[in-house]
Amino acid sequence: MVRATIRDLNWLIWTPVIILGALLVLVGLAALLGRVAGGRYLRPIVVFLAKVPILKRGIQRMSNAALERENPELASAIRKLERYGTPTTPEGAQRALARLTPRERRAYLEAAGQQVQLPQAPNRAARRKGAAMQPSAGPPRGRQKRKR
Repeated sequence: MVRATIRDLNWLIWTPVIILGALLVLVGLAALLGRVAGGRYLRPIVVFLAKVPILKRGIQRMSNAALERENPELASAIRKLERYGTPTTPEGAQRALARLTPRERRAYLEAAGQQVQLPQAPNRAARRKGAAMQPSAGPPRGRQKRKR
């Protein structure tokens, strides 16, 4: 006759605790990565997870809800533009923008203007090269020759 003792059922008690603890650690890690450098390190993880169809729908819903709270005009404009698909010609883009109200168009163009930024240079040499291409506003630095 086999009797179950407390010691035999110990793993059954600890399994949910371990699973909940692991989930808590993962959520905490995601929150921490979202805070560091504006979510720079969380973004690749989210892009990878978005390849799973179920997770992709959930991420899109959360993103749309956050955008709706933050900027309702922009959310409405994006919904309208997604309904008609991505325009492939300049005329198609004009038609898509013509369907928006003036407030939606302003919000959309403002957001599109914020998206166009130069990527950061990967290393110091590339940053210096980029800085050398831009005209300087102040006097040149470094050692200067004296006029005689």
